[in-house]
Amino acid sequence: RYQHIKDPLQQFFAMGRGLQKAATETTEKVDVPAQEMKKWFDTNYHFIVPEFEPNQEFKIQDLRAVEQYNFAKSLGIETRPVIVGPVTFLHLGKAAEGFDDFETISLLPKVLPLYIELLNQLQAAGAQWVQIDEPALILDLPEKVKAAFEEAYKTIKASTSIKTLVTAYFGRVENNISGLLPYVDALHLDLVRAPQELDAVLPLLNNSQVLSLGLVDGRNIWINNLAKSIELAQKTVSALGKDRVFIAPSCSLAHSPYSTTFEKKIAEKNPELLSWLAFSVEKTKEIATIASALNNGPESVKEVLATNAAAIESRRTSSQTTNPAVRDRAAKVPAEAWKRPDEFKVRREAQVKKLNLPLFPTTTIGSFPQTKEIRVTRQKFNKGEINAAEYDAFIKKEMKHMVEVQEKIGLDVLVHGEPERNDMVEHFGHLLHGYDFTENGWVVSYGSRCVKPPVIFGDVSRRGPMTIDETVYAQSLTKKPMKGMLTGPVTMMKWSFVRDDIPLKDVCVQIGLALRDEVVDLESAGIPCIQVDEPAIREGLPIRRADWDAYLDWSVACFRLSTSGVRNETQIHTHMCYSDFNDIFDSIAALDADVITIENSKSDEKLLKIFETKKYPNEIGPGTYDIHSPRVPSVDEIKQKLADMLKYIDPKLLWANPDCGLKTRGWTETEAALVNMVEAAKYFRSQYSA
Repeated sequence: RYQHIKDPLQQFFAMGRGLQKAATETTEKVDVPAQEMKKWFDTNYHFIVPEFEPNQEFKIQDLRAVEQYNFAKSLGIETRPVIVGPVTFLHLGKAAEGFDDFETISLLPKVLPLYIELLNQLQAAGAQWVQIDEPALILDLPEKVKAAFEEAYKTIKASTSIKTLVTAYFGRVENNISGLLPYVDALHLDLVRAPQELDAVLPLLNNSQVLSLGLVDGRNIWINNLAKSIELAQKTVSALGKDRVFIAPSCSLAHSPYSTTFEKKIAEKNPELLSWLAFSVEKTKEIATIASALNNGPESVKEVLATNAAAIESRRTSSQTTNPAVRDRAAKVPAEAWKRPDEFKVRREAQVKKLNLPLFPTTTIGSFPQTKEIRVTRQKFNKGEINAAEYDAFIKKEMKHMVEVQEKIGLDVLVHGEPERNDMVEHFGHLLHGYDFTENGWVVSYGSRCVKPPVIFGDVSRRGPMTIDETVYAQSLTKKPMKGMLTGPVTMMKWSFVRDDIPLKDVCVQIGLALRDEVVDLESAGIPCIQVDEPAIREGLPIRRADWDAYLDWSVACFRLSTSGVRNETQIHTHMCYSDFNDIFDSIAALDADVITIENSKSDEKLLKIFETKKYPNEIGPGTYDIHSPRVPSVDEIKQKLADMLKYIDPKLLWANPDCGLKTRGWTETEAALVNMVEAAKYFRSQYSA
């Protein structure tokens, strides 16, 4: 669907962002949506999902890998080029619309010649090694895909002589490597996520293969236990020899910030916390320390090891990491706190009576555009250039504007727009004990968008009311119901750099209790609807299905712990992104939110197909349009989306809403899209009310 866009750069960006261009005298009209975007395994990074068709032809669009290798070489730097492997590329892609039964892995014979061409060009440029990332190795794989690994690397081995390092990360490979292992020169294992695999893999290597040990966590920010890592590495060296062992991070350091050197505020205010942190630069030093200990003996790095051991002990015993009152409350949660007292049918009667909403009620997911003026004013406040009173007055002015826009458009359930929030997780982290914040801890989310996750370093509790003032003020501006907006416990944890010294479940329960207090306070302040967003609950799933049940049990329980303290007439909403969760449908229903809104528009209606066999029991709003693109959907387009939904969903239970929050959009396309959405909802309201 992008082939008619002839300019390669425009085509590239159209696939990621969508493209709308009016016709000119010399060009045709262009109106294409973006490709689907999904989380990269269980990280907070995203990738654009490739689309494939039967008989698809491939060609190398550019030789960026060769060009970048040559550029580094011209600077005197010898690098190991990194490319995504052919099996992961095909397996993580999807069949294009209209080819639902097509198996993408069947295209392997057409893709392999291009990989071989690229590898040979890299070798011709002087590269000795190439790293081929195959993270699909950690998935539960069908036999056809396992066989594809053998076919791919057997073919590559026969057609090239460059040395290949195949990397698997984010989990355990188990028996997925058996087919490819004889045909690669080196294998990388994530020993942070799957330390048990070292003993399983060592006996499988031939007498020349190299093992790359992923010992330093590439996904988190905590210092490595160097003594333990050296012990594990020495065990491998004893089995293979020094020349057959690479020391490495567990995965790419793209998931970790750059360096703690730039964290001046933490260094000044909390040097103990800083001593526990290691960003990318520090992780490379940890890797070098481990390698030096192996090559020259631990004595060669004894001062570094002593400092590391002291920091690890400091973290274990610090009063900053443990709050006895929080631990005691979490250990004594009463049984009735884990669910709402009455079932949805009873609650809905009370909510219908109180809210008096029309059929196909319209709402947004929470945030409205964060304009340059909002960002600059927040920056001025943070720098002390304006005082709290001036900043509060500005935020109230913005909220008033956002409420007025919603009323003008005709939305039914309003939001305050979140102008005071820089990020849906960081904002709440500032209001909770146990969190701290970096100045420059940025990591890539997608495209040019970066996020700066908070740091959960200690036990979590609420400092005081977090959203009451803003939400009550916004409600005072309208007679329509206002939604309180909170970020759920799983997302607060998943989108932070979370502590690794206690189980994730325990962290989540602590956050759930803090949010429970806020939900109860919002209800007491007269807020009729409260949304607790859990966009991260699906991505938090463990990689392997065998591990799902335990995670779903505690993640669902923590959401209910957050939301079960309110009366029947208070309507609990939740929102989820990247809605490829058909396989956990029952757990999503078990959240027992009164209304769930879900990203849907970019997933080719995959979400709706589950309703052919299962019925969602409560109210639901699958997204009617994609907010990640500036493209404005027409009224007819949204009407078609709603018509598709009505094939599966009771009209009394269906909401109309965008896919996600509108923070990253501009006001022009935001208003235009919402006007069209409300118009489409009114059309169906008239059809079903007649």
